[in-house]
Amino acid sequence: MRGAALALWFLAQAAQPPAQKPAPQAEAQPGPFRVQINEVIVPVTVTDEKGRFVSNLEVGDFRIFDQGREQKIVYFSREQSQPVVVGFLLDMSNATRLHWKTFQEAALELVWALLPGDKKYSGFLITYGNDVELAVNTTHDSDKIAEKLRKLKPGGGSALFDAIYQACTSRIMVQGEPIEPRRVLIIIGDGNDNASKKSREEILELAQRNLVTIFGVSTVAFGFTSAGEQTLTRLAEETGGRVEYPLQGLYSSVSGYLSTPSDEGNYALKVGTGGYASEIATGIFKAVSNVAGEVTTQYILRYVPDSTDTARQFRNLRVEVSLPNVKLRYRKGYFPFAP
Repeated sequence: MRGAALALWFLAQAAQPPAQKPAPQAEAQPGPFRVQINEVIVPVTVTDEKGRFVSNLEVGDFRIFDQGREQKIVYFSREQSQPVVVGFLLDMSNATRLHWKTFQEAALELVWALLPGDKKYSGFLITYGNDVELAVNTTHDSDKIAEKLRKLKPGGGSALFDAIYQACTSRIMVQGEPIEPRRVLIIIGDGNDNASKKSREEILELAQRNLVTIFGVSTVAFGFTSAGEQTLTRLAEETGGRVEYPLQGLYSSVSGYLSTPSDEGNYALKVGTGGYASEIATGIFKAVSNVAGEVTTQYILRYVPDSTDTARQFRNLRVEVSLPNVKLRYRKGYFPFAP
């Protein structure tokens, strides 16, 4: 039922009328799959003012700038369901105990959505508490990851940064990474780290050097805040991803929210009732759908920098499209050497 529901959501999205855009220009021809040693690869997500994916743009609608200098796009793809390797990073710290079953379910939904059994899609599972464990190595089989997920129990600290380090360095690689298939990490946690040997800046640079896009499904709930929220947001925004907050604002449209005090908490829908469970399920479903949709609906731009500067400093990127009222997500820069 879960897979059928998610499939219906994607069909509904596809049925929505696409955003209007300028007349198309000539499209770059992919040709044989070749990657030059100094080529830069930039996945780009484009959404309209309602958050719907804009999936009908042509290469002529894009402009890309490297350190402020416009570059010539040598490869362009808008094919949906592109090959991808997804790392699922699951927070096992004590902070997840309260809503553990909820986020265990979210992780299962993401695995089933992003690993449908096609050889184009691979994934692995890393859990992190006081220590980091590669729970399931790279596989096409979603059942292997789902079986492991069902057996997990939270407890301990949070070594998020070490988990990202291991995801980038210590697992079986798929031939063609990180260009085809692309590399994606999905962090299911609150962004806190109190047990890592690595620092945030170290792993951010490592992710950028390895062309990793990071997404987050935050476990922070019901109006609370987390010291790790800024970390999760920065990791996502700097690498071209996004963070979803499935348990925030669930009751904002429900009459009585924050106006009916009770011993078990100020909830408009009482814990243990069908309405309460339904709100949580809806929040999780939307978050999973948004992340899964974005991972599989991206434009891929590649170019060869026209600069002869071979220094290893970070280089800034900017992408523009000739369409008003849209939001673009892409990585903010790169380190100029082959991944």
